[in-house]
Amino acid sequence: MRKNNAPLRTVDGATLMSQPLHLPNFVVDTLLAQGLHILAGSPKVGKSWLALWLAVTVAKGEPVWNMTTRQGTTLYLCLEDSVLRIQNRLFEITEDAPSSVHFCTECALIGQGLEEQVETFLTAHPDTVLVIIDTLQMVRPVHDATYANDYRDLSVLKRLADKHGIAILLIHHLRKEKAEDVFHRISGTTAISGAVDSSFTLVEEKRGSGRARLTCVGRDIEYRELELRRGEENVWKLVSDSREEPVFHEDRIVVLLSAFMSTRTIFIGTPTELSEKIDPDKSKGITPKKISRLILQSVEALRKTGIQVTVRRSNGKRVIELNRADSVDLEGAGKIVPIDPAAVDQPSGEGAAGAVETDSSLWGGQASRPAIRRAQFRGAAPYPAPEGEKEDQCRE
Repeated sequence: MRKNNAPLRTVDGATLMSQPLHLPNFVVDTLLAQGLHILAGSPKVGKSWLALWLAVTVAKGEPVWNMTTRQGTTLYLCLEDSVLRIQNRLFEITEDAPSSVHFCTECALIGQGLEEQVETFLTAHPDTVLVIIDTLQMVRPVHDATYANDYRDLSVLKRLADKHGIAILLIHHLRKEKAEDVFHRISGTTAISGAVDSSFTLVEEKRGSGRARLTCVGRDIEYRELELRRGEENVWKLVSDSREEPVFHEDRIVVLLSAFMSTRTIFIGTPTELSEKIDPDKSKGITPKKISRLILQSVEALRKTGIQVTVRRSNGKRVIELNRADSVDLEGAGKIVPIDPAAVDQPSGEGAAGAVETDSSLWGGQASRPAIRRAQFRGAAPYPAPEGEKEDQCRE
């Protein structure tokens, strides 16, 4: 066996907490993100009806239980159905199915051509956002049900989803045996739950009642329970959601900071000071810890609104610096490139940004001009703020 002498590539905590973050793309907001997911339920509980409705709804870009969707092409591998059955079901759940939802009743197995078939489809349909495989067992090779085999099969699909930034939803079965934790009822070893990004279980209240609970848990979502009712048209409708408070959407921080910076050109302060400025009565729940994360997740969105963001450490404290576009030296400046966290605290003159392209439509039709980023400073104090705004700064 060849020894791998390559050094470990690490990142320290201070740098990591100063870097812009990239959020996972959600196909269904707050519920289904890019990655690999599993939806398990008892036989004939209505999993396939739910999968079909989800494929059509996402392709249309319509909301799923009041949650927005990322519209795009969807692929439904309905491997236990016929084309006739899918056609009949489509007429029940929708008046018009879009051409962006595709169906397939036959495909290869994992490791025997399935990945290549999906890759070919994604090449032909680059706007694909969701692939549903109904059921997982139909695409698995015949081998012993061991932890290693379960993990290996699902890892192949996980890599495929991550590579293309799509969501793959596997339809699977629950065991008949009861369990205190419903996720322990997912058929197979614990590797199945461990290999996926999210697990969903659909459990009917009583066989034939048309009422069920969708329990959700995952790496990128909050634990929640959705009470569903199956309507006459076999569409699962939302009755209640265990999450009482709405999620604070990341784009909300862009709105709040845009309003905050509309009356100033610069702010330098700690996360605590900034959270007190934009959420003084704590009604929005923007804590100091949360505000740093939300800002780092919204660097690009803030840049598009003309706000430059820097998160750095100064005298042992984390400092957030916000600059409005017109706070730079040139009149009518355009977009500003966010500061590279790796260049933080460089000596004056290093890492200064050069000219960048601008979009004049952002600035009321003014002619595009190059934007200049101020060099990083070291020393006792930052460059002075305009009169009347010094109270917003936290001097180093």
